[in-house]
Amino acid sequence: MSQDYYATLGVSRGASEDEIRQAYREMARKHHPDLNPDDAASKAKFQDVQRAFEVLGDEQKRKQYDRFGPGFESMGPGGPGGPWSGGAGSSNGGGFDVNMDDLNDLFGGGGGGGFADLFKQFSGAQTTRRPHGPAGGRGAPPRGADLEHEITIPFATAVTGGEAAIGIEGQAGSSETITVKIPAGIEDGKKIRLRGRGNKSPAGGPDGDLLLLVHVAPHPHFRRRGDRLEVTAPITLAEALAGAKIDVPTPRGEVTLTVPAGVSSGKRLRVKGHGVAATGREPGDLYVELQIVLPDDLTEEERSQLIELLGDTTATPRADLRW
Repeated sequence: MSQDYYATLGVSRGASEDEIRQAYREMARKHHPDLNPDDAASKAKFQDVQRAFEVLGDEQKRKQYDRFGPGFESMGPGGPGGPWSGGAGSSNGGGFDVNMDDLNDLFGGGGGGGFADLFKQFSGAQTTRRPHGPAGGRGAPPRGADLEHEITIPFATAVTGGEAAIGIEGQAGSSETITVKIPAGIEDGKKIRLRGRGNKSPAGGPDGDLLLLVHVAPHPHFRRRGDRLEVTAPITLAEALAGAKIDVPTPRGEVTLTVPAGVSSGKRLRVKGHGVAATGREPGDLYVELQIVLPDDLTEEERSQLIELLGDTTATPRADLRW
C-alpha cells in the first residue's frame, strides 16, 4: 500500500509550507532515534517522516506528488518519460541541475545569497556551485550538489556534545542511517557540514556536502542563555527559614549548595564553570534560582498557625514598588 505523505505528517492536503514544517519538527522530535533507543517502530516512523518532508517540503516535488502520487519520481511534469524522469542530480543527463553562479550573474545576485538562494528556496532544484580557485577553473568537472537535512537533538547533547543518528535517503531512493558527532555547546539553528556526503558529481568531480540544520529540544528544567545555564530549584519553607544544604544536578555532576537562612524566593546562587562548555571557549556559569514551595497537605489548623506566626508585621515587602 502506497504511503500517504500528508497522513504521515498529520496535515491536510491544503496545508501551508509553515504548517508542514511545524508538523515535521514535532513528528521528528517525537520519533527521533536518540529519544527512542532500541525502538524499531519509532526508527521506521522517523524515516517515514523524513521522506514525507523531503517531498512535501519541496514545492516542485509536492506538485508532482499531488498530481501523480507516490510514483511521481519516475515521471516528469508531463507524465512518464518527461524531462525530469532521470531524477534531480542524476548522472544520466535527465536530472534538473542548475548552476547558481550563472543565475546570479544573470540576475545581479553576486556574492552570497541573491537569486540563487531565492531560487533554491522556492523551486527545490538541486544546485551546483562552480568551483573557484586554482583547482576549480571552468574546465574542471563540477562538484555534486549539496544536500540539506534537519535534525533535532536532546538539550543535554547540545550542551555536552555527543553523537546523533540520522536517517538519510540516497539518490536512488535507498535509505541509510549515519552517526554524526555533535560538538559541545552547539546552538539551535546552527549547521553542521558533512563533507562528501551530498550528491555525486554528474561528471566525475568531487561529491557535494550534507548540511545539517540543528534544532535543540527543550529541557523540562534547564534553560540556556548563550553559555549560561539557568535552573529553578524548589526548597521548603523550613529550608528557607533555617538555611540548608541542597544537591543540584549540573552537566558535570551533582553539586551541593548552601541556602542562606532567611532566603526569599527568587534568590540566585551562582555555580562558576558549570554552564555550557562550548568547544574552544571558557565554560559558562550555572545560575540556580531558589523557589519556596509550601506543602500541599497542610491542615487548616497548621495553615492558621503559619498565618498567625508570619503575618503579624507592619512592614510590607511592596513598600518600594512603583509605577
